[in-house]
Amino acid sequence: MDVMKWIEILFEGALWRSRFVVVFAVIASIAAGFSIFYMATVDVVYLVAHILHYADPGMAPEARRVLHEDTITHLVEVVDGYLLATVMLIFSLGLYELFVSDIDEAKGEERSSKILVIESLDDLKARLAKVILMILIVTLFEQALKIRLATPLDLLYLGGAIALVGLSLYLTHAAESKPKVHEEH
Repeated sequence: MDVMKWIEILFEGALWRSRFVVVFAVIASIAAGFSIFYMATVDVVYLVAHILHYADPGMAPEARRVLHEDTITHLVEVVDGYLLATVMLIFSLGLYELFVSDIDEAKGEERSSKILVIESLDDLKARLAKVILMILIVTLFEQALKIRLATPLDLLYLGGAIALVGLSLYLTHAAESKPKVHEEH
């Protein structure tokens, strides 16, 4: 074997194994996801502790209304946190499957429902886009709860935002419903 062929084999081997650097991103993404799951769960515990006195007959109606509004807002924030943690989980599993190895246990598991089995970079992007869309919808809902509709134009803006959400959900569903065309090689 000549020297150039030997160098080529070594270089290509090193190049191919360099994909394992992605493991650092996988571990960091899982850690970030777990951290966000933890924070959202702690928020739920404090939220439940905070609303325990909601049924207190001595609470003034105005205080009950404020507590109700704050609770709904915090619940939306918790849902947002869980969705973001889910993005990190899907991202980390997708990176692992694309660059390191298939997760054999996920492929054989009936409950995996193909949500965590990533076949291509486009597949990962599509799954992340769906969850990010849900995060944006939840964030819009959170902001809609906070705004005060003072003018008809405010109501028109809110209606327009809701219409755009509906359109984005429709387009996402329509894209999923299209039969996939596979190129023949």
